[in-house]
Amino acid sequence: MNAPLDPGAAYRRIADNVQRVIQGKPDVVRLAVVALFAEGHILLEDVPGLGKTSLAHSLARSIGGDWHRIQFTPDLLPGDITGSMVYVQDRGLEFRKGAVFTHIVLADEINRGTPKTQSALLEVMAERQVSVDLDTYSLPRPFLVVATQNPIELEGTYRLPEAQLDRFLMRLSVGYPDLDAEVRVIMNDSQGLRPDQLVPVIDLPTLNSVLEAVRTTTVQPQIAAYAAQLAAETRKHRSTRYGASPRGSIGLVRAARALAATESRRYVTPDDVKTVAQAVLAHRIVLTPDAELNRYTAAQLVREVLETVPAPGLGSGALPRVPAPRPGPVSGPHNGTPTRIPRP
Repeated sequence: MNAPLDPGAAYRRIADNVQRVIQGKPDVVRLAVVALFAEGHILLEDVPGLGKTSLAHSLARSIGGDWHRIQFTPDLLPGDITGSMVYVQDRGLEFRKGAVFTHIVLADEINRGTPKTQSALLEVMAERQVSVDLDTYSLPRPFLVVATQNPIELEGTYRLPEAQLDRFLMRLSVGYPDLDAEVRVIMNDSQGLRPDQLVPVIDLPTLNSVLEAVRTTTVQPQIAAYAAQLAAETRKHRSTRYGASPRGSIGLVRAARALAATESRRYVTPDDVKTVAQAVLAHRIVLTPDAELNRYTAAQLVREVLETVPAPGLGSGALPRVPAPRPGPVSGPHNGTPTRIPRP
């Protein structure tokens, strides 16, 4: 019986394969694989032609999985995404699966779809299942949504609501390649190297065992407290209307845990949290009108928070004490009035 593949070795195989096509963007590729290992979803915001589609396609080819591209338009219907009931002669109504029944979904220009169609992805991204009538259909594992937005063309678009933005584990920007990388991209195209020519470097059963191994990476209470404090500081910042929710701090730890696993470590460090903080937290923050008027960005806010909140040490003597939760008065969710939690 073969030994299970180490997550770090799996990461290197996938990242090296993807970077045969995606040239000069190792950090973007790394975070994309981290999101895959954390079983999260990615929002790519960038101008056209920078390789967003190629990134999703290359990931799918590297893991031996299927992928579907959905081009969002105003006339796209929810059933086009999730599937619908169709009448088949002699058999009656049958469910015909939509484009989300795959391993990697590229939701291209997601902000061009109507809010009703955008919301069709909500249950899919959160629950990894589709409900039609009274039946529920599970999606395959792994399942990753890579959605794209074009920030320079806003006519005929529908802004993604905060509830849906919060479902994305990370927001990434590919950015323009440097000169040498762009030359390599041109040479790859001249030589016919495309994502569909990549061969799988890991099979799906092995990848699923890697995902299980990532889940066992140790997260100390002090690391969880550090992530929670970072999220809390985004809510208290003077330039914030709404900061990162507890889902943001959970995502921060999940991404940091996956990052640690890609380095073949069995524990998470504060540096892991810092590395993924920008990608995980910035899109969850809504700034005040004054901050936006002064061209202050959520990315700047996250950098300030990282500089302000002290990171815990990993030595037993340097770790701050984490208080255990206990029943008692807490603030109400809306008006700040105390709410008494009954003692068991």
